[in-house]
Amino acid sequence: MLRTIASKRLLQTPTACARCLSSSAPAREAAAAAAATSQANQAEKQMKRFWKTVGVETRPEGQIAVLLDHRTLKTPGGVPLTIPKERLPVALCIADEWENQTAVLKPHTLPMTSIAARALDGLKDAEMRKDVVAYLLRYLDTDTVCFHETFPDRLVKLQDAHWIPLIEWVEKTYDVKIELYESILNTRQPDATVLKLGSVVSDFDAFKLAAFERAVLASKSYLIALGVVEGFLSVDEAAKAAHVEVQSQIDRWGEVEDTHDVDHQDVRVRLGAAALLVASQPQLA
Repeated sequence: MLRTIASKRLLQTPTACARCLSSSAPAREAAAAAAATSQANQAEKQMKRFWKTVGVETRPEGQIAVLLDHRTLKTPGGVPLTIPKERLPVALCIADEWENQTAVLKPHTLPMTSIAARALDGLKDAEMRKDVVAYLLRYLDTDTVCFHETFPDRLVKLQDAHWIPLIEWVEKTYDVKIELYESILNTRQPDATVLKLGSVVSDFDAFKLAAFERAVLASKSYLIALGVVEGFLSVDEAAKAAHVEVQSQIDRWGEVEDTHDVDHQDVRVRLGAAALLVASQPQLA
């Protein structure tokens, strides 16, 4: 089955764009400057869209391929970007991301593509999965939601509103103890907690683990990310939880335009992509 999203625009591939940005440096300074100018022009040219149509196609093996001009989209690792048929909404979102690229290809507007590519390129291998989980567990000992200040009052209220319910949910759901800190010294969660929450994440499939990884890196919090991928937190709730300390500063000193607001929306986009990917996962009967 082939589904196509029609378009009349012409562009170039992100792979070609990546290649055009790397070359050997000329020997002389003048040649280097000339080459840099030439490459900048070439990069600008090759960032343009090359495909006319975007679509999805169900393959006999039960995978859904995303197509650009009837050619299968591939990950940076060269793997065909195919999605399990049970995750059809993900494939459609990825196709929509590529369809909505206009005159210039913008990688930051491909969050679903990025997570899916991460799952296919890097999280199918057992050893790599183990390394990724171990790395993400480092965020647990220094999790932002575990650092609780006793003043000012506005910060305490934000902590209580956005962090305490999450901590209570984690403790109840996974039967673990979450230690709260009042200092940046000697911050460590109980070994049993680290072992249990690491085991939980290790059982995620490649797509859910990729979504969890993206949520951890976006929020700088293992627990917020867990709340997102397990459906306890909405995207808006997760973004606010990740923004507590900044929001306290904004309430006191005011918002820095084009900085605080942009950062907050960027976090929302990345958390939203993670939540959407997980929301599409098959539900067990």
